[in-house]
Amino acid sequence: MNNLDVAVENLIEASAKNKRKFNESVDIAVILGIDSKQSNQNVKGSVILPNGSGKSCKILVLTSEKELQKKVLDLGATYAGDDELVQKIVGGFDDFDVCITTPEYMPKVSKAARKLGPKGLMPNAKNGTVTNDLEKAVGDSLKGKVNFKNDKSSIIHCLAGKVDFSKEFLIDNINTILKAILDLKPETSKGKFIKKLFVNSTMGKSFEVDVNSLNLTR
Repeated sequence: MNNLDVAVENLIEASAKNKRKFNESVDIAVILGIDSKQSNQNVKGSVILPNGSGKSCKILVLTSEKELQKKVLDLGATYAGDDELVQKIVGGFDDFDVCITTPEYMPKVSKAARKLGPKGLMPNAKNGTVTNDLEKAVGDSLKGKVNFKNDKSSIIHCLAGKVDFSKEFLIDNINTILKAILDLKPETSKGKFIKKLFVNSTMGKSFEVDVNSLNLTR
């Protein structure tokens, strides 16, 4: 088991030796000391990675305001629309990574909940995808905003960058994610909160990080 610096260095070296034909993603798995069966202990949030995610992001914006639709498209959103686009999603359209809307339009979006929910695309105020500031939300997503939440096994899986990032960039991104997770520690969670941490590339080996070597202060 290594500290974060060595684990990331080993991951980059292992990926270089494997010579994949694509730029692998770097992900982290954080095992939390929570009871995921208790709703008040689940951890869900988002964070803007300081060095970006390295992933191109297709953004879909739902709003009835035509002027706003034009503005977000000009900013870099891939799709923008209203009822017709909602019906397209209900019909199976899912060629996007983020869905953003306003509180006012959420009742319309809820019609597509069965399609959006299972894919983790349902807009949510906690991760900033239900907001009155659509322009900021689109800008944040383009800058490298990532969402995270624990699964039933109390594990958070989160994108931290790409293997062609420098070691320093990856470490900076990972520490930013960990701080965001730590800031959301439930008051009812007792004992060690971040129990284990692993870093891995898309098709590569997973490297465990010694969490005692991390500077985790709330």
